[in-house]
Amino acid sequence: MISTSAPDPRAKRPHMPDLDFAVEGAEAIPYAAAPAIGFKVRIRNADPFEAIRNVALQVQLQIEPAQRSYNAGEKERLNDLFGDPSRWGQTLKTLLWTRAQLFVAPFTGETVAEVLVHCTFDFNVAVTKYFGGLESGFVPVTLLFSGTVFYEGDGRLQIGQISWSREATHRLPLGVWRTMMDLYYPNTAWMCLERPVFDRLIDYKTRRGIGTLDRALDDVLDAAEEMRSGLAAEAVQR
Repeated sequence: MISTSAPDPRAKRPHMPDLDFAVEGAEAIPYAAAPAIGFKVRIRNADPFEAIRNVALQVQLQIEPAQRSYNAGEKERLNDLFGDPSRWGQTLKTLLWTRAQLFVAPFTGETVAEVLVHCTFDFNVAVTKYFGGLESGFVPVTLLFSGTVFYEGDGRLQIGQISWSREATHRLPLGVWRTMMDLYYPNTAWMCLERPVFDRLIDYKTRRGIGTLDRALDDVLDAAEEMRSGLAAEAVQR
């Protein structure tokens, strides 16, 4: 007779890697397909001798506006995003920046990987409004990590999951973002117009024989300033 028995629940289970993450720096990436910032992330395993075959890493980046101070000019420019500064205690909430994913090459002990974050210059996007509203200092960023880790255990390949509880913070210098935008949009800013407004601007440019849209906008703004100055002068005379 052959007897069978259930696995002993006290049997030792394969050790799960304990990965820790820290951001060592960030820099603008030149010559990419789109504007991008590269975050240098050091990944350290608690067991320095355990062989990590691969890590399929997912990263969520958040901006924490409440973790820095703002001067008067910044408060004015960020009014459109957070409302009146008197209410910032309630409105200064976390902003989801973006999500990224990457594959980390095999390592033992620790390694450094680059998290590539593509950026937009669209000022209709809340994060771009935030970056554009700052004058100096840093942007407080939190990176949340999750994913799958492949490692060796008991002489065979094992698979484990990384929890979203793994995170790292970084004070991203505002100059990194500005350098990146200057690389891809030198001396320019990106603006999205509703189609009817764009058509009116094109029509104005054509009728006035103006060479570029920049000059057409300058012409409209100059005319508006002259009209406002004239109305102010009339009000004083009265």
